[in-house]
Amino acid sequence: MNKLIVALTLGAASLVLSGQALAAGNAANGAELAKKYNCASCHGADYKTPIDPSYPKLAGQHADYLVHALTAYKRGTKAANGRSNPIMAGMAQPLSDRDMADIAAYLQGLPAALVTKR
Repeated sequence: MNKLIVALTLGAASLVLSGQALAAGNAANGAELAKKYNCASCHGADYKTPIDPSYPKLAGQHADYLVHALTAYKRGTKAANGRSNPIMAGMAQPLSDRDMADIAAYLQGLPAALVTKR
């Protein structure tokens, strides 16, 4: 019985740790994915000077926000926080949860001049 409790406890701890690792993302892999999916073609080579002022600046954004946005685009419905852009929906479709976390980790780590308004 004690061995079962220990095994279950270790298994649960392993799931928590792997979930935290997923949430953290791998910035190096995210850089490769951003290059593969050519994110810079719209959001700018530095990810803070998009080709159109209506496109968001991605450099320095919070990773959890970026994952949320990519997930909403992947769902592709207007109910998903208004993110029904067909271009971004198509870009987000092939991304796994891991891919989104990695891209978000990469973009969060980039230097930016983001300002929060009060």
